[in-house]
Amino acid sequence: MAALAGTVGLAALFPVSGASARVAEVACDLAVALLFFLYGARLSTRETLAGLRHLRLHGLVVATTFVLFPLLGVATALLTPVPLTGPLQTGVLFLCLVPSTVQSSVALTGAAGGNVPAAICAGTYSSLAGLVLTPALAAWLLGSHTELSADGLLRIGLQLLAPFLLGQVLRPWLGGPLSRHKRVLTPVDRGSILLVVYTAFSAAVSQGIWGLATPLALLGLLAVLLALLAAALAATGLGARLLGLDRSATVAAVLCGSQKSLANGLPMATVLFGAQAGLMVLPLMLYHQLQLIVGTVLAGRWSRAAAGGAAPGSVPPALTGPGAPPAPG
Repeated sequence: MAALAGTVGLAALFPVSGASARVAEVACDLAVALLFFLYGARLSTRETLAGLRHLRLHGLVVATTFVLFPLLGVATALLTPVPLTGPLQTGVLFLCLVPSTVQSSVALTGAAGGNVPAAICAGTYSSLAGLVLTPALAAWLLGSHTELSADGLLRIGLQLLAPFLLGQVLRPWLGGPLSRHKRVLTPVDRGSILLVVYTAFSAAVSQGIWGLATPLALLGLLAVLLALLAAALAATGLGARLLGLDRSATVAAVLCGSQKSLANGLPMATVLFGAQAGLMVLPLMLYHQLQLIVGTVLAGRWSRAAAGGAAPGSVPPALTGPGAPPAPG
């Protein structure tokens, strides 16, 4: 979070432009390709297939991510008390089309005592589905706001999907070394994301983003994002109860279904929006911070409830009430 804030500040003070901007864009494309290659090389195909047994949980996460969220995004344009500027409203809708995340969902699920393998698979399936569904939904709902075309689809395939598939092919040889050197690779993951943020916001500063992001607009945006997060948390909790998921699966469903991936969303925004990407990713970046803060608070509550002697099948306090699942039979 501190690194993201610092990167935005750096882009505001020292944005790249001209020839330097073109160099940064090429470096950004290469970093994103490397990021998805590493995702593919580290993802265990066998474990992913084994996770298919959690069909109800995965169905709930996918439905929340690619059905409920887009509907909520469309609704914000009609129900927002403080009208957002065009790029911010488009950015909110794009945020609603982005897949769930893997890293933070898994970390928070583990901290809360939830089903970690299910969270890994749910986040992974959402990310894979997002490679196809996010561009398709963006072309349908955002229309002229995107630069999506046959060339754009080809770029998504070459920059995101092809490196991922190549990583899967080379996993038998690279999976072991990559697993043993996770700490070494962490700066690569985070550095790639920060480079995308810096490049996108440099372009946004050149286009006058601060004139669009007035204090009133930012307050309105923050209210919309909090409402989206609250709705997602409530919907996943209620859905888990209706589906009869146990406590650990409910924790995974709530945390995975309410999260959005910055690592996947930012590269897709650069492809879909081109030079306008910096104006569109501000809602996603703010939502990312909110989901981490709220998720950390919830995970802490659930963890303390479990450590306080709650029965193994009991429901965390934060999941009791209308959206609570039943205790497993």
